[in-house]
Amino acid sequence: MFWHIFLLASAIKMMFIPSYRSTDFEVHRNWLAITHSRPLSKWYYEATSEWTLDYPPFFAYFEWALSQVAAYFDPAMLIVTNLNYSSMNTVMFQRFSVIVTDVVFAFGVKRCMTKLAKTNNQFAIGSGLLLANIGLIMVDHIHFQYNGFLFGVLLLSISYVLTGNYLTSALFFTILLNLKHIFIYVAPVYVVFLLRFYCFRNGGALIKLIKLGSIVGAVCLLSFGPFYEHIPQVLSRLFPFKRGLTHAYWAPNFWALYNFADKILSFALGRKAATASSTGGLVQTFNHEVLPSIAPSVTFVLSGVAMLPTLVKLWSLRNEANLGQNFIRAITLCACSSFMFGWHVHEKAILMVLIPLTILSITNRTDARWTIFLGIVGHYSLFPLLFKSDLLLIKHSLHLVYTGLSILLLRNIHGGRFLTIPERLYLYGFVFLSLFENIIHPGLNLDRTLPFIPLMATSVYCALGVTYFWLTYQKHFISQTPFLHPQPSQQPAKQGLSKPKKS
Repeated sequence: MFWHIFLLASAIKMMFIPSYRSTDFEVHRNWLAITHSRPLSKWYYEATSEWTLDYPPFFAYFEWALSQVAAYFDPAMLIVTNLNYSSMNTVMFQRFSVIVTDVVFAFGVKRCMTKLAKTNNQFAIGSGLLLANIGLIMVDHIHFQYNGFLFGVLLLSISYVLTGNYLTSALFFTILLNLKHIFIYVAPVYVVFLLRFYCFRNGGALIKLIKLGSIVGAVCLLSFGPFYEHIPQVLSRLFPFKRGLTHAYWAPNFWALYNFADKILSFALGRKAATASSTGGLVQTFNHEVLPSIAPSVTFVLSGVAMLPTLVKLWSLRNEANLGQNFIRAITLCACSSFMFGWHVHEKAILMVLIPLTILSITNRTDARWTIFLGIVGHYSLFPLLFKSDLLLIKHSLHLVYTGLSILLLRNIHGGRFLTIPERLYLYGFVFLSLFENIIHPGLNLDRTLPFIPLMATSVYCALGVTYFWLTYQKHFISQTPFLHPQPSQQPAKQGLSKPKKS
């Protein structure tokens, strides 16, 4: 059954092979060319194209491996100077490379569902919601990226936490960090969890720390070792802090609301922008007109402070019967905290919140509720990535079908309605938002005078929903008592607390 679902999802993805593709398609073609045609020592210096290599070494090795196969499809795609090259064979190879490497995601899903699902029904529903996730379809198989492959490594790491193999989990997560460093957002969860529930449990802390450190060190040595003479150059590519507080399209987070407030105050006070506009569609730094401008250090501090309650709660948990699920909740919340307050957050990073949350949707009504709510908000927030007019019907159809199936399938498991009346009213607002963006705004010719309004409206409205989720879900997680399943007997405390079960 599982692999039938995977093949069906793959068939759906194949339908988008000839569809629109973003500049990320050229980014990855260029990386294929760099890793294939240049010596390793030049990979992070090559700058023929503006799309320079800016992922960690393991992903560079991944591109090199793909390039060995790409040479059989069209060697011309591997020439660095062939900028914006997109022959039919190139398109076919790159599109199929994303579909084929999604098998890693499938293995991660299967391992997680095998551990969490209590019935075949739950297993099939959870697997279907993950394998056919429309966020991944829009970002990977239309826009073009390799997020499915990367999330597969994350899910494999999570699956080993669920089975109690903590060192193997640490191995996969370290590999993931060396594939794409954005996952450092959830690294604090791993640090706290592994220290609390592996190193400092049942004695032998020093030996366990050495084992854990050896795994992390060995992976990093394999990754960065060949570049030991070029580490400063590699790091300068991985952390380009000159890109500005927000992306060209504001990710729906706290800074979108902050930018919007600055725009409103600037308009109310009659001030005109004297520097680069935050809505100009360019990736660059800019100064706020009324509110204080934000430095990278401020976002780091705010992100850390926002994570702190979740990390403290994770450390305090004692009941190990639900330890794996709470680990996933902590990943969800820390990813969301970084999304809310991070520096230059991409809208695609909402998938770091949605994918772990969806894993939990089969386990209880609360997580199912938030999977539905944030799924509607987060997937809509990805629409600006697919800005071509001929994609309008496709992205709305994907959203409606996936949302409808999510509600029906999760009701099949948990029954009843999930959302409160205010939540439903907020979500109905997306209908009016879509009408404004696609009919009213162009109908009034505002697309000529105020072209940025639809993007800003989408970002700000979605930011309200993401903020509501972050606050409410965090309250739910933190309000849990350390012992989630008290003993049936409510006898006086003199009997003592029962010893937690091992996972």
